Amino acid sequence: MKKSTKITIAVLAAVVVIAAFVGVYFVFGPKTTQGAKAITVEVVDNNGETTTYETRTDAEYLRQALEELDAATDFAIAGEESDYGLYITTVNGITADYNADGAYWSVYVNGEYGMYGVDTQPVTDGDAYSIVYEVYVAE
Repeated sequence: MKKSTKITIAVLAAVVVIAAFVGVYFVFGPKTTQGAKAITVEVVDNNGETTTYETRTDAEYLRQALEELDAATDFAIAGEESDYGLYITTVNGITADYNADGAYWSVYVNGEYGMYGVDTQPVTDGDAYSIVYEVYVAE
């Protein structure tokens, strides 16, 4: 047999073995389970009072998890759609009006100021999210 034929047969055999392993993984590998991610959502209102919600979710992004929480508990969220996704205006019946007094709802992830909006903030197992009523004060 020619050397190139042996190489071709070896490459094809390797591809078949890899395909078999991938197939076995997809059939017998881990499956997502409902509520695979455990998260905590903490709401700090305009009086500084804190309400904590613990939930399990399969949501990929925070907005989905918050909407699930809204449907299943006494947590409530509302807002306005923008080019950047949902702009939270009301949480648990408390509305923040930036135009009136500089108030807004901020999102913290594991104690750090959130760098993404709720539509693009990934949800990770074990994360703690805080939705905090804040007032902008110009210095």
